Amino acid sequence: MTQGLRFAVLITLAGWRLFGQSAETSGFAFYERFQGSASSLGWVNQLDTSVGYNFGAHFSLDAGLPVYFIRPSSSTIAATGTSSANGIGNVYAQLRLSEAGRIVNFASTLTGTAPTGSKTNGFSTGHATVDWSNYIEHSFSQLTPFIDVGIANAVSDTMFFIRPYTTYGVVTHVEGGARYRLVRGLSVGVSGFAIEPSGAQTVVSRLVRRSASRTTTGGTSTSGSKTTTGGTSTSGSRTSGSGQRDVFQNTSVTTGAADLARDNGFSTWLQIAPATGVSLYAGYTRSTHFALNTAFFGISFNLGKAIRSLGI
Repeated sequence: MTQGLRFAVLITLAGWRLFGQSAETSGFAFYERFQGSASSLGWVNQLDTSVGYNFGAHFSLDAGLPVYFIRPSSSTIAATGTSSANGIGNVYAQLRLSEAGRIVNFASTLTGTAPTGSKTNGFSTGHATVDWSNYIEHSFSQLTPFIDVGIANAVSDTMFFIRPYTTYGVVTHVEGGARYRLVRGLSVGVSGFAIEPSGAQTVVSRLVRRSASRTTTGGTSTSGSKTTTGGTSTSGSRTSGSGQRDVFQNTSVTTGAADLARDNGFSTWLQIAPATGVSLYAGYTRSTHFALNTAFFGISFNLGKAIRSLGI
């Protein structure tokens, strides 16, 4: 974890030294984004609304609140007895330092959340979280390679992957790849990602609701006065010391070793910008660690930018 923190600091300092002049202007910002991920486990959709303010060329502050719409697949419902759920997630605030330079574009973002979401429905771990991410890109004509590295105490969603779970525990996350502009307003991209956890981790499923008081410890299931050894818990909480994968598929809350939150894989996508401040995208993510295939889509509106482009 010390190496992950050093890497994040190095990315920040490197980006800052390569700064140029930014074309951004000050003023209020308003973003609206709807995105979803679909897999064999079900649909995880999110509506994210945020407002903020750009303090000149290099610094911005915004806050937002996601709303989740969870639709487990028929196989997940049959296996776990779970059901669909809607509700707010964790309210968040972001501080962002950014530059569009001649050599690189750089952004360093500090995100904090408060546990306003329902832990029963998997919309929160019940803890406040912090994520510090650092992004660098450079364009070679139509090709733009990029890298994003950060450190956090939770595995966060991304533009390409609204995860069927959330976590609590220290992690380092890295994503690197490239975008290629086919024509104006149309691009394709590919990236690889890795999440390296450290220490104890808690995994909260967004698909399996916490509807019972059953707990599982080391393969022993206890529910009321009945104890079953070697069973599988499909609801409630689990404490696992074996680093078992895929716990979010059949258990609402699992606490255990670092391997519970470890993940790696890749994404590929197509992105279209049909108008100023509007972006549509769709693609595919493969989680190698969890052997999970996910199709994703999204549409985002930068309403502040769109309004300014009209001279309002």
